[in-house]
Amino acid sequence: MSSGKQRDIYLVFGGSGFVGRHIVEQLLARGDTVSVFDIVQKYHDTPFYAGDITEADQIADALQKSGATCIFHTISPHHGLQDPALYWKVNVDGTTALISAAHAQGVRKLVYTSSASVMFNGTDLINVDERLPLPRESLDAYNESKVKAEQLVLAANGQKGLLTVSLRPAGVFGPGDRQGITGFYDVWKRGQTHWQIGYNENLFDWTYVENVAHAHLLAADKLDTAPSAEELTPEQVRQLVSIPLPPITATTGKHHIPTSETRPLGPYVELVENGEQILKNWQDPNYESPHVREFRRNRFDQFSENGLAGAETSPMQVAGQAFLITNGEPIYFWDYARSIWYRFDKHFGTDKYKRKPFVMDNTIGLVLGHAAEWWGWISGKPPAFTVFRVKTVSRHKWHDIEKARRVLGYEPIVGLDEGMQRTVDDFVKWLDANPSKA
Repeated sequence: MSSGKQRDIYLVFGGSGFVGRHIVEQLLARGDTVSVFDIVQKYHDTPFYAGDITEADQIADALQKSGATCIFHTISPHHGLQDPALYWKVNVDGTTALISAAHAQGVRKLVYTSSASVMFNGTDLINVDERLPLPRESLDAYNESKVKAEQLVLAANGQKGLLTVSLRPAGVFGPGDRQGITGFYDVWKRGQTHWQIGYNENLFDWTYVENVAHAHLLAADKLDTAPSAEELTPEQVRQLVSIPLPPITATTGKHHIPTSETRPLGPYVELVENGEQILKNWQDPNYESPHVREFRRNRFDQFSENGLAGAETSPMQVAGQAFLITNGEPIYFWDYARSIWYRFDKHFGTDKYKRKPFVMDNTIGLVLGHAAEWWGWISGKPPAFTVFRVKTVSRHKWHDIEKARRVLGYEPIVGLDEGMQRTVDDFVKWLDANPSKA
């Protein structure tokens, strides 16, 4: 349950969807009271309210009947649709209606599912954090509407007793995904895994869906329990951000960094002083050095003295803030793709992914993307190959999640490697149940 003074009652908007369903499952697992608002009911383990997010009266009815004090807003049409008006209607008009209803019903907390793609401007994003200004012009209607929706949510913070926060997950994948994994499967099925745009030099962030849901629950819990700007002195903030964070080891596993107290000894003529203890420390996976390693920041760091001095609000505040959420394990884009294809090969007993890659320069890819979009405009058929997709697969897109780790207490609970295996296993199971999709 929430760690605040009042136990929350939750309503998940889009709780039948991909991310929303995992939020519901985690709330149920910890014994919370939760309901779902969605157009279609897919699950029957929670109270359900059928409705359209653009209809304020339907939202208000669900809020009133559920008694919700905290709402998660995960509703959005998926990326890639050829209907800009739909994105604006759902993401902007729907979010406006939801905020208005939340104000009218006295809801205390709203957690919004944004996207790291709202920061993408078509160029490399290398270890960027939340300070990066959003692009003046979004690359497509989906991102334009998500930017506007996030702005509405954050602007509503503090109005009529409502506290809000926005999460920006990057490259969400996992069980229940029927969009991203389907695209990789279709490429594999067609035997096109050897086509590669770019030279596989661009790191890309992915986020396992259970980690995304976990971050949502942390944000909800911290909205009314984290200290506000007025509750921490500058010195307290400096002390909080000076504590070193441990490395993310969800996939790699915990490992030692050699020091004078724990290291392999190598060949020697005479055993060094305390050699047996040094080696014992190295061989002990649970060994913790009694000394804290020196921790330094550079001046461009958001938690450096410069960063803190230029911050508009307390860096330890949750309400009214946006947080990037990733697995903290950026990977080369085509390495991720081939890891998925390898698992398909392993399951189906094929070797499609092993074909030697045919590498296409980024510039050629962009030219072909423009040509495909032009032909799609003429023919009236949505192009499968677009400029946005070319830029997505060939640009660096990885992010600094220190803010989420320090302020929300977020740490990935499922690593990238395990997450990919779970995703493929779930998708193959779904294919078995839906042979027409195979």
